[in-house]
Amino acid sequence: MNLDAFQQLDKVIHEKTRLAIASLLAASPELSFTEIRDNLNLTDGNLCIQLRTLQQAGYIAITKTFENRRPRSTCALTAKGRRAFSDYIGILEQIVRQNRPN
Repeated sequence: MNLDAFQQLDKVIHEKTRLAIASLLAASPELSFTEIRDNLNLTDGNLCIQLRTLQQAGYIAITKTFENRRPRSTCALTAKGRRAFSDYIGILEQIVRQNRPN
């Protein structure tokens, strides 16, 4: 088994909750904090931490607005985030191809 590909996996995305968030956002133009939380069955605190990590890496943009006088946060993958997610999936596919029996 070639471990080089494993070393190339983006550690920011590789964490299971962040991978799930990136997967959801890759399939939608944007999602609200509540939609992400409810889809992934996360606590507010856990989601906040994971979103902050993705935002600090430049992988997501968070927009805060008000809807009916209530705060609303929406998240979307940035171009950098889409590239990172696509690269991550590509490396996983490479790992699978390399490890298929002949």
